[in-house]
Amino acid sequence: MALAGSLTLTPVSLDFSVTDLIERARKWIETDPDPGTRRELAAVIDSGDLDDLESRMETALTFGTAGIRGEVGAGPGRMNRAVVIRTTFGLADYLAGATRPVVVGFDARPTSRSFAEDTAGVLAAAGIPVLYFPKVTPTPLVAFAAKHLGAIAAVVVTASHNPPADNGYKVYGEKASQIVSPVDLEIQAGIDDSPGAADVPRIEGVFDGTSEFVRPVPEDILDCYWEEVSDARVRTKGSDLDIVYTPIHGVGGDVLLELMRRAGHNSVTEVPEQAEPDGSFPTVSFPNPEEPGALDLARDLAEESDADLIIANDPDADRLAAVVPHAGKWRNLTGNEIGVLLGDYVLSADPDPGRAIVVSSIVSSPMLSRIAAHYGARHESTLTGFKWIVKAGLTLEEETDARFVFGYEEALGFTVGSTVRDKDGMSAGVIFTDLVADLKDHGKVVTDRLHELWRAHGLWVSSQVSIVREGVEGSRQLQEAVARLADNPPDRVGGREVVAVTDYRTGGEFRPLWLGAQDLVELDLGEAGRMLVRPSGTEPKLKVYVDLCGVVTGDPDADQLALADDAAKLGEALSGSLGV
Repeated sequence: MALAGSLTLTPVSLDFSVTDLIERARKWIETDPDPGTRRELAAVIDSGDLDDLESRMETALTFGTAGIRGEVGAGPGRMNRAVVIRTTFGLADYLAGATRPVVVGFDARPTSRSFAEDTAGVLAAAGIPVLYFPKVTPTPLVAFAAKHLGAIAAVVVTASHNPPADNGYKVYGEKASQIVSPVDLEIQAGIDDSPGAADVPRIEGVFDGTSEFVRPVPEDILDCYWEEVSDARVRTKGSDLDIVYTPIHGVGGDVLLELMRRAGHNSVTEVPEQAEPDGSFPTVSFPNPEEPGALDLARDLAEESDADLIIANDPDADRLAAVVPHAGKWRNLTGNEIGVLLGDYVLSADPDPGRAIVVSSIVSSPMLSRIAAHYGARHESTLTGFKWIVKAGLTLEEETDARFVFGYEEALGFTVGSTVRDKDGMSAGVIFTDLVADLKDHGKVVTDRLHELWRAHGLWVSSQVSIVREGVEGSRQLQEAVARLADNPPDRVGGREVVAVTDYRTGGEFRPLWLGAQDLVELDLGEAGRMLVRPSGTEPKLKVYVDLCGVVTGDPDADQLALADDAAKLGEALSGSLGV
């Protein structure tokens, strides 16, 4: 195959590893079915930029516990059609002989539709039926469709709230929840054994009706979704709340607005500059509602209209952010605050809370466990990642006569009821709005309820510190820091006594599957709270989490600010002692 450009390579003068790198890149080009990425990788070879070539070829995107995610571009270390085709080959190999369908959906990023069509084309060529969403679709609606339609699996092409340059491939299993090991390992084995992408059997143009195996999802899928969301509501009427909403250029806008209309929350104003799905995210530098600046346009609009509430979804609509007016200003609620408010709201209305199960990730606030105990409900902690939250809830439902009613993680992920077996920012948005409306009916606002919960269950605050170390050496340093802390834990941190230490790297066989071995160390501060240290699973960071519990002695906000300052100082003290 002729390569673009005029660079002449002389193998005899090159180091063998460089020659091998270039040869592997050329072989990848030969098996890439996309002419655009073939030209892109050929241009990298011709440029002589070996660092760029190595970043694309040396470390392939691997299929993890839910799928793959990375920057779009040419080569096995980027997201592209060849990688998607080979990944789907592995999935099809795992599902060989399946007669139940796979549901396929995609977000609004520029490459998402073509990646989704390749996914459906490979599955169809393998004789596996596909039900697909013809238009951009929120991730929770795809997950719901998989459950409702009895699918064997689902694939969503999305990079969620990642930067505009990225894309991803997320997989749900036969229970319509994100897959966990060993399923991911079995699919990865199929990927490893796959031929070059050009040699993977694939039917082209399946979204245009070229295969009887590929059909659109039923048109009433949103009606079915709404029916279950409606059943999960505590409130049975609408409200006169003035609400500002932004999907941050994502795909949740139309669905969220329709849900609000059906719920009777009719005064919802969408931020016009961010209303249309646009994978380039022109008004934000980072399309994550947790990031500074992401909700500035929503705040401005809410200020102009004197709104009661701001809600936001991330671009694939599986996360929910909320901002409320308080003391003449707009106050961002943290994921933990939304989590405990929703958890309390759901349990307070449950006719049989003693049979209820609520679940949160281990790095989320312990306050939910206090609330659950108050209602006589069962609380479980899990590893980070929503797949573990759902795994715990569904497993405990199967093993007992209890019901999984609520789960959350501090990174703005929530699920209420059994509508979606994953985080769902749309249904959570409706039910959180219901909560605000109920409070308004009783002459209260959100912070009033938060203060009541602090008085009843302890004033809980949370803080995080991140230590960034890039590269392989940086990763090693971070893991060594966790090991040192486990081997030589402090007796005190910032003047607070450490009463116990748990090293989650060991003893996983004695804990539930959803709380197995991981690089995590917990320092128990007794009634005062706890501290956690773990390397991030997705970023080159060591994260220090601090959760402190105090009491409301006077002004709840002043007490909260003082305790939050203590938590921040504790986090800095511990991070400074880790030796990185």
